Amino acid sequence: MALTDIAIRALVHGAKPIKRADEKGLFLLLQPSGGKLWRFKYRFNGKEKKLGLGRYPDVSLKEARRRRDEARQTLAMGTDPGEEKKQVALATALNAANSFEAVGEEYLEKMSREGREAVTINKSRWLASLFSTSIKQSPIASISPAELLASLKAIEAKGHHETARRMRSFAGRVFRYAIATSRAERDPSADLRGALITPRVKHHSAIFEPKRVGQLLCCIDNYTGSPLVRLALQLTPHVFVRPGELRSAEWSEIDQSKAIWTIPAEKMKMRQPHRVPLSTQAIAIFDSTKVLSGHQRYIFSSLYSGQRPMSENSINMALRRMGFGKDEMTAHGFRSMASTLLNESGLWSPDAIEKALAHDIGSSVRGSYHRGSHWDERVRMAQWWSDYLDQLRDSATG
Repeated sequence: MALTDIAIRALVHGAKPIKRADEKGLFLLLQPSGGKLWRFKYRFNGKEKKLGLGRYPDVSLKEARRRRDEARQTLAMGTDPGEEKKQVALATALNAANSFEAVGEEYLEKMSREGREAVTINKSRWLASLFSTSIKQSPIASISPAELLASLKAIEAKGHHETARRMRSFAGRVFRYAIATSRAERDPSADLRGALITPRVKHHSAIFEPKRVGQLLCCIDNYTGSPLVRLALQLTPHVFVRPGELRSAEWSEIDQSKAIWTIPAEKMKMRQPHRVPLSTQAIAIFDSTKVLSGHQRYIFSSLYSGQRPMSENSINMALRRMGFGKDEMTAHGFRSMASTLLNESGLWSPDAIEKALAHDIGSSVRGSYHRGSHWDERVRMAQWWSDYLDQLRDSATG
């Protein structure tokens, strides 16, 4: 007698498993633990087998019969429905392991093992999280350029043009990693060059007029906020490194006896170690800073634990407190300021200035020839620049 929903709900579990037949090989197995499991009994190649069809009431009587009928159709075509179910489960697991999200996570782990900066990995992880669910869950080898573009366009439509472009770049790195590890055959992101809106370049705001520079330096000396932030602000114009390089500076990188700050390759944008000659003024600022953080790892540490660098917004927030708007001066603007005024001085070679800024002057023969050169000139330039900054500050004070 075929089962009904009313009859199923009335069934009572016993101390041993109980079978209640429906029809055409379908039955309900009542477990002593309280579960009600759908099973389909069939024969294949002369052997009796059972196929699980789900749990009641998650799988209704009507749905269980539909699944049974599908299994019977599979049998009629000469295929074992149990083996087919195993193959589907294996393919699903394989696709999940090779999904864009899974391969992307594996690539991020590789970045971590390579010693990439945490901030870089976190930004990449954030970009990965922005892709649509359909992209993240799709097998990476099956993603088409059109599907990838749709996910990027959804971000672009919100006005986040630069974010969309960075997502495409990140996707390209993940696809190339998948190719290298035999999970994909091509990189669909390569077909999308030119498909996204090119954002307008935003230059970092900076002060270039010497008199105004002097006023800025006076304001920094009189800053009444965190002493460590004030010292970071005082040092920044003298060394004009990138804000992230300043924040993550460690005492182990400073050789005060030789007046050199050596920034390791993993902290540099170009992944090349960078040496910064230190003027007497920069050394003096380091001496003052050592009183506050000399016992810690980071020179400009977090105000709370002291085991992390200060916030990436600390310098910019201090500039705002001093009355310098984001359209006038930024933490990154100190680099532009130094580049402009050093070039305008006419005293230093452009290559020495570019090396001081840790810019890549190319992989050509010229770039190879100049690698590591101009050190003596850079040492003289560092001291001249600090003396010039003092002059501008003193002029503004007077």
